[in-house]
Amino acid sequence: MSSFVFHADRPVEKYHRSDILFMMMVLLLWGLGLFTLFVCTPEKGERLFNNRYYFVIRQLIWSAVGFTGLVVLALIPMRVLRKLLPFIVLGSLVLCIAVIIPSLGSARKGANRWFSVSRYWTVQPSEFAKFAVILFLSNLFDKQAREDGASQKEFYYPLIGLFVFVITIFLQKDFSTGVFVFAVGCLMFFVSGARMSWFGPLVLLAIPTVVFMIAMEPYRLMRVISFLNPDEYALSTNYQILASQRAITAGGFWGNGLGSEFNDVFKIPEVQTDYIFAGWADSMGLVGVAAYFCALLFFAWRGYRTAFLCRDRFAAYASFGCISMIFLQSLMNCAVVCGAIPTTGITLPFFSSGGSSLVVTLCMCGFVINASRCDSDEDADTSAAGAAARDTYNGKRSDYE
Repeated sequence: MSSFVFHADRPVEKYHRSDILFMMMVLLLWGLGLFTLFVCTPEKGERLFNNRYYFVIRQLIWSAVGFTGLVVLALIPMRVLRKLLPFIVLGSLVLCIAVIIPSLGSARKGANRWFSVSRYWTVQPSEFAKFAVILFLSNLFDKQAREDGASQKEFYYPLIGLFVFVITIFLQKDFSTGVFVFAVGCLMFFVSGARMSWFGPLVLLAIPTVVFMIAMEPYRLMRVISFLNPDEYALSTNYQILASQRAITAGGFWGNGLGSEFNDVFKIPEVQTDYIFAGWADSMGLVGVAAYFCALLFFAWRGYRTAFLCRDRFAAYASFGCISMIFLQSLMNCAVVCGAIPTTGITLPFFSSGGSSLVVTLCMCGFVINASRCDSDEDADTSAAGAAARDTYNGKRSDYE
């Protein structure tokens, strides 16, 4: 392993107040997401479920579960979490494999990605696998950094584990999530100290693999073709993306405001999930879009600040992975909605209607809040000096005795 040091080697012994600004940004983004669902989904809720606030109510229920997970992960000691880590990783892997079995998983649109809790409520294991992969890699990277004489070869063990998770996600026909998890995993390899030259063969292997996976499924290939020829598929593959672009354009500078009829938003088939950002842009305009990105950047800054200042290596790696997962996923979803990249099926954290995504996002935020409670360098040095003074005093006292 290289000599690159991500943070201090000493484990955490003291804690201080959590990052209040980060917690405020979590609440702000969650509140904005709930508000957007309230504005953009009443027509669809009335039409499909005879309840204008169906999606809002469901999001509130899942929010209660997610905030429970946030509180637990914000308070649980890191040493306890690491003892539970094998159960978390193996449980997530078992769920990802079980959902592929036709008799257990729920097939929708040709893909087995969900467990059905009821007729309208489902759980998606690949979302929980995101968090499990981050914890798994962080734990291995921390253990390897503590071992003397660690070499680059030891990166193959976490790489094999990453591939196992990615393959199980691919088998669920969730290509975009699998690629995204792999990309964030590679980013964590980089910050853990892997040499840049080590990524060359990996990238050369990944590119033809991605091309092959796209060519395997006609609908994936069609997404790429329609992205390159948007006008030709305006009434079929590109209908949703063009509808979202019209909604964004209709928002103008100040937006359509509250209480108006968002006709352009109502024409988007999946506005409550992958294309919810179009509803926010339509109602709040360019000003609202700028405000969202400012909030997202501030959220990412506080999260990355926690990762780079945390004195527990495991917590630092995992915090970096959690913030990268949320931040990059948000940027990718916005790029899809704006038509900058082909459709991926990636949800918008905090905003998209979906229980699994919201619960995992809030749990990741809870972990980062926990990591932000690590002591500062000054406090750590003071405590270390105090411990050394006590040892010296005890040694002298034993000499006299």
